[in-house]
Amino acid sequence: MKTIKIKKFCIGKNQPLTIICGPCVIESEDHALFCAEYLMNIFKGFPELNFIFKSSYDKANRSAHSSFRGPGIQKGLEILAKIQQTFDLPVLTDIHSSEEAVEAAKVVEIIQIPAFLCRQTDLIVAAAQTGAILNIKKGQFMSPWDMQNVINKILISGNDQIILTDRGTSFGYNNLVSDMRAIPIMQEMGYPACYDASHSVQLPGGLGNASGGQRQFIPPLAQAAIAAGANCLFIEAHPNPIEAKSDKESVLAFDMLPKLLATVSQIYQIVQKCEPC
Repeated sequence: MKTIKIKKFCIGKNQPLTIICGPCVIESEDHALFCAEYLMNIFKGFPELNFIFKSSYDKANRSAHSSFRGPGIQKGLEILAKIQQTFDLPVLTDIHSSEEAVEAAKVVEIIQIPAFLCRQTDLIVAAAQTGAILNIKKGQFMSPWDMQNVINKILISGNDQIILTDRGTSFGYNNLVSDMRAIPIMQEMGYPACYDASHSVQLPGGLGNASGGQRQFIPPLAQAAIAAGANCLFIEAHPNPIEAKSDKESVLAFDMLPKLLATVSQIYQIVQKCEPC
């Protein structure tokens, strides 16, 4: 399995567990900076874990036209750059077009391809050609072995900095199910596998004009993914989920995070034999 180098740490086999965490969307500059600092302080209590801050400048895939989308790419990237400079944190954000790939890569270490866009060839190629690390979410409609085609598009474009993320699979209407076999299957393709514990508990479109969710299942699914061998966890979190402007039903409250981190860290130490980067 290829090891992915991110600033001062790595993601891959026998590397320390990495947690990608932050609010679903940038709600404001002050809110994003508060979240980054608060999370950074939580992770200081877990030196065995690595932390990547995430948040989206635009949530383009919304159920309703009236849904909050974020500050947009220009302001959003300015905020993410400020978080990097202020807290010296690696940052991840998602993109939705080839043009966005170029702009986002100037700022963030990791570009994320949303699950619904993981088959969009032009987008994948443009993101790969920036040279940034790519976190590719497996579409809810795809099998894990279908991700080999996505990998091939990236490799042909001259990039091999790849993380593959499972975020659940469509299970009838307005529901998802997690098949933990996806983690070792994707790892066999030669790249680290991440598990998105927050989007996997979504009930897509379940509220009619927004997605529902079952956040109470984030901890058991995250634990199961680490036991299955995941190299990384993706967990969206918010200081007060009921007030979150995006995905309020499926984000984890900040005060629930320390207990979950302690548990997955213990499981990870059993499953993985950590070595220096």
